[in-house]
Amino acid sequence: MNVKLNNSEYQIKAGAGLPLVTLCLLILSACTTTQKVDLKQSGVNCAFLAKECSLLTPGGKEQVGLRYINPTAKWSQYNKILISPVTYWGSDSSKLSPADQQMLVNYTSQQFTKQLGQKFQIVDQAGPGVMKIDAALTDAESATPGLRSISMIVPQAHMLSNLKYLATGTMPFVGAAQAEAKLTDSVSGQILALAVDRRIGGGSFTTGFQWKWGDAENAIDHWAELMTERLSAWTSGTAAP
Repeated sequence: MNVKLNNSEYQIKAGAGLPLVTLCLLILSACTTTQKVDLKQSGVNCAFLAKECSLLTPGGKEQVGLRYINPTAKWSQYNKILISPVTYWGSDSSKLSPADQQMLVNYTSQQFTKQLGQKFQIVDQAGPGVMKIDAALTDAESATPGLRSISMIVPQAHMLSNLKYLATGTMPFVGAAQAEAKLTDSVSGQILALAVDRRIGGGSFTTGFQWKWGDAENAIDHWAELMTERLSAWTSGTAAP
């Protein structure tokens, strides 16, 4: 006797044949708008942080790729923040046009001000209780919008995208952004924290319909939100660095 399976039954039976770990990875990739890229200090140029790069160590799962937190910093004394203009420190081989560079650094400055302003008083000069954030984008890559949409919408293409994710840890046709940041005491110049991070587009269905710099903007949004969350927790004493 022939038995016909409807589409949902077929998907369930097909899924049952996949290892549990594979299914978990596919589910994870399908939910994220942006994902972290593992970094090694030896493989990072650190054009912006320069010699201070030597202080960096790998971050954990929910942290940036490379980080340094001053163990003697007295976080509770800070309630204001001075945000320096964000700059672009790409290599000589960077393919970004000056217009795209300016657009991305402007977006980064806007998001930092928007997010940090929800938890801290934004000031325009150094003083007691003021942290200073200096940040630079060091790389950015645009996504390929048309092919990205196809890879999300067309079932066969989406299956191939998931296979690429399982093999390489990245989805196809995605964009990326990389940044370096330094947080200091605005008066003494003492380093409070350093960070280097790189993020690429994830597999969320919604990312298939964004413009070419959507993945880079999602990475910037993530950095602004993460920085605000962590600094707010550290300065209020609700969490330790």
